[in-house]
Amino acid sequence: MNKREYFLSIFKLARKKYDKLDKRLAAEDWEHDWQTLIATLMSAQSRDETTIPIAEKLFSNYPTLKALARAKYDDVLQIFKSLNYNRTKAKHVIEAAKFILKHYDGKIPEDVEKLIKIPGVGRKTANVVRSEVHSSAAIGVDTHVHRISNVLGLVKTKTPHQTEIELVKIIPSKYRSEVNRIFVLWGKHVTGRDKKKFLENINYK
Repeated sequence: MNKREYFLSIFKLARKKYDKLDKRLAAEDWEHDWQTLIATLMSAQSRDETTIPIAEKLFSNYPTLKALARAKYDDVLQIFKSLNYNRTKAKHVIEAAKFILKHYDGKIPEDVEKLIKIPGVGRKTANVVRSEVHSSAAIGVDTHVHRISNVLGLVKTKTPHQTEIELVKIIPSKYRSEVNRIFVLWGKHVTGRDKKKFLENINYK
């Protein structure tokens, strides 16, 4: 069995178990594209359960990208007080809003190179946004995707960017946008680096 076949055999079982799970991730179900980007940026190194209500409060206080661009740092920091890396993120969301308005006319670009120019946006955030906003065949590689891909032997990489490059070679384009959600939910449920536990979890034979 080659790596593509191995991925598909694993992924289809994981998707069957986790795709219908009623659990919202930070990048999902926002009314506006810019909210998707800001919430995804906020979610780095933070639990989705923590990020989503904080993002909802932020967007309630600043309902437009222009309003967020005019926000005062101390006011955003107060909203972010229980968010990991709150000082950096408070600075980044304001700077990101200003940057998007100035350079992209308030629209969220699809091109990854344009997205990573936005303050606070790395490749993971860029690819999740590409997937959520533009329905692109992009793989958002966070800690869960990176860990699981290595544990299962799909890749042998040291960084998320390396994992992204290798997964693109393996995963058919029609499945790429689904990988982040499925692997994140799977990774939240199965911790550690025990391959047997991951495969038992989805009844892989």
